[in-house]
Amino acid sequence: MKKEILIGFLVGIFANLAGMYLYIFFFLDYDFETSLQLARENDSIGNLIALGAILNLIVFFLYIKKRQLYRARGVVLATILAALIILFSKF
Repeated sequence: MKKEILIGFLVGIFANLAGMYLYIFFFLDYDFETSLQLARENDSIGNLIALGAILNLIVFFLYIKKRQLYRARGVVLATILAALIILFSKF
């Protein structure tokens, strides 16, 4: 049970990072490192994290469809962590 939640959590973190990378790759003119640096300078790192979290939605519903509920819980925990990071980045 705990192992399944951990797997879901790690997949959620990876999906969030992959979503951030894909957004930067397709929609921004800079490379990944430069985009993160500019986002940090402009106080918009929370926006990048939120856009990356969209992939968590897809992963969550895939786990629900496969009836892997504990892994889906892990993805929810990763999304909550992303939301807390966004919240603290605003202050």
